Amino acid sequence: MLPAWFVAHGSPMVAIEESEYAAFLETLGRSIPRPRAIVVFSAHWESAVQQVSGVVDPTMIYDFGGFPEPLYRVQYKAKGDPALAEEIANRLRARDIPVNVDTARGLDHGVWTILHRIYPQADIPVIAMSVNPNATPESQYAIGQALASLRQEDVLFIGSGVTVHNFQLIPHRNNPEVRAMTAAFEVWVEEKLAAWDVNALFAYEKEAPNAELAVPTNGKEHFVPLFYAMGTADDARSVKTLHRSWLFGVMTNTVYQFG
Repeated sequence: MLPAWFVAHGSPMVAIEESEYAAFLETLGRSIPRPRAIVVFSAHWESAVQQVSGVVDPTMIYDFGGFPEPLYRVQYKAKGDPALAEEIANRLRARDIPVNVDTARGLDHGVWTILHRIYPQADIPVIAMSVNPNATPESQYAIGQALASLRQEDVLFIGSGVTVHNFQLIPHRNNPEVRAMTAAFEVWVEEKLAAWDVNALFAYEKEAPNAELAVPTNGKEHFVPLFYAMGTADDARSVKTLHRSWLFGVMTNTVYQFG
């Protein structure tokens, strides 16, 4: 059975810029057996109703601005898997979870920037799934739970986001107090994950130290992929921290493995 991952996608530049984190991602795909398909819950696809990409040849979505031209020339030509997309949708419908298969959606940078490093050959089918940052953590987790048995069929689930994500902190990157506050939040998340304390994690906005600083309301979409990925490993309820580094000193490049 494959594990599930939460993978920080950080800056889109991770796709082309050499760094400690990029080097780590290049080793990640070799750490597990080869998946037959990859399903990514992306922070950059938000919807009220769960969406599943059902495209044979997904296009590239360059959903960012102001970056160097080479980034806009990156191609990740993985195929989709419409049959698996329908199977995913049917499993969600069986749990009375509203879902739609989107036959036009391409791959946004929450998907392709990390996969470009992890599986650079782009020879494994990829399905993107949306996240709903306004849903309850319980319902986000439940979507993952509904799909958990697909891990036994060599499907790799990835939640693509960032645990500490607040662009307003970047000007304060050299402030030791700000760094200490974001680090305290990150440590709290890791401790609750290690205990699989879903009750505390679901209430992170109230219980975690400095939650509003680390995950502001307009940044929740980057945190919640964690819950979708956790749900797919509910049967195992085990976690490993595979990597942590800091982006701009105040945002995290963290990778967790579940199961």
